[in-house]
Amino acid sequence: MLEKIIIYQVLPRLFGNMNASNVPNGSIEQNGCGKMANFTPEVLRRIKDTGYTHIWYTGLLEHATQTDYSAYGIRPDHPAVVKGRAGSPYAVKDYYDIDPDLATDVPNRVKEFEDLVRRTHKAGLKVIMDFIPNHVARQYASDAKPARVHDLGADDDTTRSFSPDNNFYYILGQPLRTDFDTEKKSLHPYKEYPAKATGNDRFDASPTRNDWYETVKLNYGVDYLNGRTLHFAPVPDTWKKMTAILLHWARRGVDGFRCDMAEMVPCEFWHYAIAQVKARYPNVIFIAEIYNPGAYRDYIARGGFDYLYDKVGLYDTLRAVCRGEVSAACITGCWQNLDDILPHMLYFLENHDEQRIASPFYAGDARRAFPALVVAATMGTGPFMVYSGQEIGEPGMDAEGFSGTDGRTSIFDYWSPASGRALAQGPAAFTPRQADVYAYYQRLLRLLRSEEALRVGNFFDLMYANYDRATPFDPDHHYAYLRRSPRQTLLIVANFANAPVNAGIRIPAHAFQMLQLRAGTTAAIDLLTGETQTLRLQPDAHTYVALQPRGAVILQL
Repeated sequence: MLEKIIIYQVLPRLFGNMNASNVPNGSIEQNGCGKMANFTPEVLRRIKDTGYTHIWYTGLLEHATQTDYSAYGIRPDHPAVVKGRAGSPYAVKDYYDIDPDLATDVPNRVKEFEDLVRRTHKAGLKVIMDFIPNHVARQYASDAKPARVHDLGADDDTTRSFSPDNNFYYILGQPLRTDFDTEKKSLHPYKEYPAKATGNDRFDASPTRNDWYETVKLNYGVDYLNGRTLHFAPVPDTWKKMTAILLHWARRGVDGFRCDMAEMVPCEFWHYAIAQVKARYPNVIFIAEIYNPGAYRDYIARGGFDYLYDKVGLYDTLRAVCRGEVSAACITGCWQNLDDILPHMLYFLENHDEQRIASPFYAGDARRAFPALVVAATMGTGPFMVYSGQEIGEPGMDAEGFSGTDGRTSIFDYWSPASGRALAQGPAAFTPRQADVYAYYQRLLRLLRSEEALRVGNFFDLMYANYDRATPFDPDHHYAYLRRSPRQTLLIVANFANAPVNAGIRIPAHAFQMLQLRAGTTAAIDLLTGETQTLRLQPDAHTYVALQPRGAVILQL
């Protein structure tokens, strides 16, 4: 049976941290920290039973932090180049090590990771971890690398701003200068000479607080200051080192890599690295975080990626439809622009970079996005992803410290979101509203796995036949399509309006022919609720479907 990939993204630092002190800018001693051990067999079984196939443990790799682990032989990080007390999981300081914050016994953190992988696999889930290829922490230094491995930058010629053999870029003759010296900084200023280029392609010595100042850019053989000339032969040293890191974690049972800001790394590297990993571990999947639709096809065909984020397409559109900023008819353009690569697109409504649905910045209530949820989950055969807390309506409105009240859950601070505590305990700990949202997600996600038409079926957009507003179907607020497999036909309709409607949907004769639909009156079961609607199906005629406010139906014809 072909399986639809359903990914559960979770930040172990937050999940199951039962210390609710939540002191803004608090230390790990004050606010506590989630651990890998919180993912018990019971928790993992519950995640599996909800419908997920993969779990993306975000922030496993050791990263820069203001917490002092020098007693364990881990070099402290200068606070001037760490964002937040906990630090960003995307400022990796050792690609070969696991973050000590996540271990109950710091010296045994790698074994705890291996145990986590075994528990996850035993529960029937696959493991995804981050691969951050574009940048590293400013004070990157691996103490866990294999003996044969040379550290990033260890062999660089720092008298050259660019060399294909260097791992970093250098701003010659200049120290790093910053404009954000605050009370958190050490009495001893951070020194870096010559300054290295900053991770967000800042090729000068003066990054600002709005830059990725805590990171340095890795050199893949692109000379950005000389016309972006390419130096890929012989194979750059960075290519070899980063491929070795991927192989290191694949050997330890990782089933997939979510590749951070993949488009900031040349496609040629991905072709080189992914081919090597898949030659030894053919079932490992690669997911690209990418925001340039013009590059999508290259990163699939040439780069070798299995799946790509569809953030600037479907995510942005569904968010805007939910907020009443654009017409629901705009959803059609999302798939039309990518029709030839749709199976490679990963859909989501939340992740760690985006604002929470339940925040006032987005929808204000998780239930208001139910129609968007159904559309994102059921439009295609590609993966669907849920961010931990989304499934019970986490609002993300805490002011944690480095992250203010911005509708996001901080990735920089030690914190204990209420959703992280409740999810670790299970449904008995949910409020009635949380339980309502959770039940809806659970019903939908299970359908993605059980229903053939949702896993592998063809997609037929009905909007082109329904723009005339001849019935109570409003293309600005309603969206309708069919999914069809050899043994199943589903009519899916979403209502983004705040009022109920008996929408009249014209199903064109072409759809009857192409999908081999049968005309007539039928009792159609809504797979989301189990309720039955009587539908009259005729080519080019209107089929009337009852829709709840901010609701959706998945009708089995």
